[in-house]
Amino acid sequence: MEDRAQFIFARMATIATAANFRFSAATGLHRGDRAYQQDQVEIVAHPKVQGSVIAIVADGMGGKSGGRKAADQVLLTGHQVFERFVPTSDDPAEMLKQLVLEAHLMIKLTAITSEEEPHSTIAAFCISPNLSCDVVHAGDSRVYHFRGAEMMKRTIDHSFVQRLIEEGKITEEAANTHPQSNLLTGCLGTQADPPLTLWHIDRLEFGDTVLACSDGLWHYFTPKEIGAIVHALPPREASEMLVTKARQRARGGGDNLSVALARIDPLRPERPAAPALGTLRAT
Repeated sequence: MEDRAQFIFARMATIATAANFRFSAATGLHRGDRAYQQDQVEIVAHPKVQGSVIAIVADGMGGKSGGRKAADQVLLTGHQVFERFVPTSDDPAEMLKQLVLEAHLMIKLTAITSEEEPHSTIAAFCISPNLSCDVVHAGDSRVYHFRGAEMMKRTIDHSFVQRLIEEGKITEEAANTHPQSNLLTGCLGTQADPPLTLWHIDRLEFGDTVLACSDGLWHYFTPKEIGAIVHALPPREASEMLVTKARQRARGGGDNLSVALARIDPLRPERPAAPALGTLRAT
């Protein structure tokens, strides 16, 4: 069946500080070849403080409805925690930690009404007005930091195959085709406490991109390929190309996929118009 995609665009105000920068962002979401959409993604600007933004990717698991409920709960909790957050005085790393803990608890509570135990990954980043960035993740959804086309760092998966990589038993290339590549060692909603892996970037530079995505997307790319795309194209076009290429490479066997990316560029005085925030959704 031929893929059809609908683009939904929303305007997002330019975030400019004394540093004279422009923040542009986009999200992409596709059901892939699965019967149900269990990924969720969103980028949210702080309601009161200009220049503070959070991006969240959640990859739900747990039957027909359980996974979607889990992913929805991650986004709902993210909204609530971020609205309480005071960027001028609160620690963004603590806010992200609270997001993980509260979402984990709420997903466990939804298990009572789900036919299967719901779980979810999370990959989230918060950019502050001073261009520092804080990252949190649990499971195998990832956050990447690119400077131009070069990957500076990415999160390390909480997965069985990642453990094998660290033990030197398999290579990263072999992990993608390992029969247990989807087995997680940590995520939200399980009986065990969720992993709390935090990472801080002191300052994003002009040309930097921060990208969060589910395994349904990163599975089909090397970091070099992702870096080349996000460097060459504006965020909306980059998200479209990443989703389209992932769908092509899946060859009819693709998972749900989601991506959120944000790029920092110098603000051109002659073109101060707000960038577009694009969302790619399957129909």
